Amino acid sequence: MALTAYQTQFKRRMKRAIRLRAKADQKARRYTKLLSDAIGAAEDAAMQMNALNQLYNVDVSTYTLLTQALHANSGQEVLEDHLAQSTPGEEAVIYNQIPDGNGGQELPANPLFGELVAGTPIIAPTPVSMAVAPEKDTVLVAARETETLD
Repeated sequence: MALTAYQTQFKRRMKRAIRLRAKADQKARRYTKLLSDAIGAAEDAAMQMNALNQLYNVDVSTYTLLTQALHANSGQEVLEDHLAQSTPGEEAVIYNQIPDGNGGQELPANPLFGELVAGTPIIAPTPVSMAVAPEKDTVLVAARETETLD
């Protein structure tokens, strides 16, 4: 059975949304791994700083404010656990038959779905600037006044 325009529009919009979700997931995985590695490097640096503090009897901060906050709030283990519990493409997408809504007609274009909205563009009116030219008489009167004052 052929799909109506409404069903085809849904299918097209859903495929685009799934692609965007997959790209976002891929990017989140990459950045989570990088953040986990950075927290691990900060922990290694903190161990070295602690050893130096004890050896030389000084008190130098072992973490920067940012790495301390990341270490305290999430930690490398937490991020690694989140990555381990989730695998790419874990949410299977099953296309169900979409009921034929809207009488089979497509819904209006929506920029949320990356579609161009057709219609007359609204153009703001341009402000009209009125330039006032000085009158010739005003310049002559001012020149005469300066002559009489001298």
